[in-house]
Amino acid sequence: MNHDKAELYALDLSDATWTKSSFSGGENDCVEVAVLPGGARAVRDSKHPEREPLRYTATEWAAFRQGLAAGEL
Repeated sequence: MNHDKAELYALDLSDATWTKSSFSGGENDCVEVAVLPGGARAVRDSKHPEREPLRYTATEWAAFRQGLAAGEL
């Protein structure tokens, strides 16, 4: 199920599990990602976790990953 943006931003992320890339260095200047229902993702700045995270539908997240793999970003 692909959630719409309003549904994603309505989700409470206080208990979300945030992970950093294994490529992140010790400088703490990276992004963290949380898995949301339906394959969606939330992304936040590790230096400012108190800020509202961005949220992406499963379709948006897949397009982002495909762009990275293709060297488009």
